[in-house]
Order: sequence, then C-alpha cells, then structure tokens
Amino acid sequence: MKTELLYRQDVCQTEFSAQVLGCEEYKDRFAVELDRTCFYPEGGGQPADRGTLDGQPVLHVRESGDRILHLLERPLEVGKQVEGKIDWEFRFCQMQHHTGEHIVSGIAHRLYGADNVGFHMGEEVVTIDLSVELTPDELRRVERLANAVVQQNIPVEETFPDADALKALDYRSKKELEGQVRIITVPQADCCACCGTHVPTTGQIGMIKLLQPQKYKGGIRVNILCGQRALDDYNAKDQSVMDISHQLSAPPAGVAQAVAQLAAQQDVLKLKLAETQDKLFQLMAEGVEKEGTLCLFEEGLATNDLRRFAALLGEKRSGISAVFCRAEDSIFRYAVCCHHIDLRPLCKDWNQALNGRGGGDKALVQGSVRADRKAIEEYFAVL
Repeated sequence: MKTELLYRQDVCQTEFSAQVLGCEEYKDRFAVELDRTCFYPEGGGQPADRGTLDGQPVLHVRESGDRILHLLERPLEVGKQVEGKIDWEFRFCQMQHHTGEHIVSGIAHRLYGADNVGFHMGEEVVTIDLSVELTPDELRRVERLANAVVQQNIPVEETFPDADALKALDYRSKKELEGQVRIITVPQADCCACCGTHVPTTGQIGMIKLLQPQKYKGGIRVNILCGQRALDDYNAKDQSVMDISHQLSAPPAGVAQAVAQLAAQQDVLKLKLAETQDKLFQLMAEGVEKEGTLCLFEEGLATNDLRRFAALLGEKRSGISAVFCRAEDSIFRYAVCCHHIDLRPLCKDWNQALNGRGGGDKALVQGSVRADRKAIEEYFAVL
C-alpha cells in the first residue's frame, strides 16, 4: 500500500491521523511506515520535516523506494492508529526558503543564463551555486526583482504535465527526469521541476536577502535568507553597527569611515612600535657576547619580531643566536640565526630532542618546541 502524501494535498496541514503499516528496526532506531503522512521526507535539497508521532519526536523522515519511513527511538504497534503533528514553524521556514530559491535561481537564469548547479537548505542559510560569476550589481538586480515578485503576492502553481506537454515546456532541471514530473511555476520568475514544499503565494516569503557571495568553481556561491531569518539577520547586523557606533562615537552611517580611520591610526602606531622595538633590539644586541651559542628568552614577541631579533643577533655575532618566546604552557616559539654554519641539520636535531617542528634556510630557521625552559637551556648549553 502506497503512503498517501497529505503535504501534496494541503501544504499547510499540520496534524493528521494515520494507521501504522509497518515498523522495523533501522540501525539504533525504528522505521515506521504509515498509510498517510504530513511529513515531508528529505529530498530535492530540502531537509525532512520535524514533529511528533504519538508524542514521540520524529528523528528523521526518508524515502526508501516508494515507502516513506519515519525514524523513531521507540517502536509503534503495527495496525495502531496514531496522531502526527509537524513542526509548523520549521516547515513554513523551509517553504519560504525553497520558494525564494526558485525565484532567485529563475531570475538569475533568465537574465544572465546562470544555471543552478548546486543547492542546499542548511540550518542557517540556503546556499545556491550558480554557473556564472555574477557581479555585485547583477546580484543586486536579481535581489531587487526577486523581492518585487514577493511583493506582488503571486500564486505559486503546481502542475503535472503529460509527456507531450513536458517536452514543449521550458523548465529548469539539473537532471533527466522519468515518469510523472511535478512542475512548480512562479509566474514572472521561474518554472522548475521540484518535489519540495512551497508557500501558496509569494507574499508569504516575506522578503529575500542575498548575502555576501564568493567565487566557486568558475561561477559563484551565494547564500540567501528569507522571511524571519532575513529579519533576524538584519537585526543582528544592525545591533553590531549600533555597538560600533557607540564605541567609536560615530553616527551609524559613518562607522565604516570611522573604522578605516582607526585602522590607519593603528598602522601608524605599529610602524612607530616597530621602529622603537628595532632600537631596543639594537641595544640588546650590543650587550651580548659575540661568540658562542646564545639562548635568550623574551616575552610578548610576535613571530615577525622574534625573527627580526634573531636575524639582528646573527648579523652581529659569530655564534648561534637563538631567541625563544612562550606561546603557551610548555610551548615556545623560536627563531635561530647563524651565518657561519648550516642550521638545517641542527634544527632537525633539536626539533626531535625537544618535540618541535619548524625549519627554514641555511642561516635562519624558526618554529616551535613543546618543552620547558630548563630542557631548552640544557640543550643549547651543550650545542
């Protein structure tokens, strides 16, 4: 007996009664088959619905051939009449985002010939991979037109054309399809083969927001947010702007300029600090012995500063100059310089002896060791 798909008849139905047709062990769970269900199974890039069966959380819903299996922690008696309830907030969010994806993909395809070559509905965002690398202005145009379709509150159409009608239809699909094909049409935006759930009218999407894109496999990957998720994202970013505005004593519209000025000031201070530090390194280098192995421990040096100090010591001394700086408990970063011998074999040796890693060229090596200060001092004392 084939399961009756109630979500095909009424996508807004949230509660139903059904008879248990089968219950079998599936890994550490129980797979329950019903004579009818409101639960959408995972497929077509869309996650499965959430909810309960007789009060039990439905952990997952999957297709197995023509069967719809509901995975539960405990078994249900075959033949029993059970009550099901889906998580409407989650379902509606999926409907909003799936329909929004159709609109964005359809408009991008119509305007720029961009094919949707990848689609994933995640917990936080929907990801679309387009075959064409669209510019920021082109993406803004897609977003503007997509929201215009939302604002017109256009009915979303579901049809099942026969084979002849399907051949004559210009619709999007990522693969060849066999058997009866379900076509979802959003007039003015998209016509696509799809098995997922969608809002009845575009106005229920609320809004569509495209997030910062990135280049991906010769095209572009863009994340989209719809409805409440889009509003939550706006509110979070607006709060961040207000926090920055207060901290920098700048109007919200001017925070980018204020941050740029702060970064420029920081660059000047970094330059002055580097100059001061170089003078300090020069003074320190003048006060050490010029021969033999030198092992110094300094605090608070960045990796580049560590390297600069070791290089300066190497220019002024004939022996090995090693500088260590604590990174965390029992981990020290190092830079070692000497222009009179090849340090690379020695570097391998102390890395092995002191549980370290690193390397470099003949005269200067750097890395880190996992050892205490005493062990490092004892090693370099006999080097």
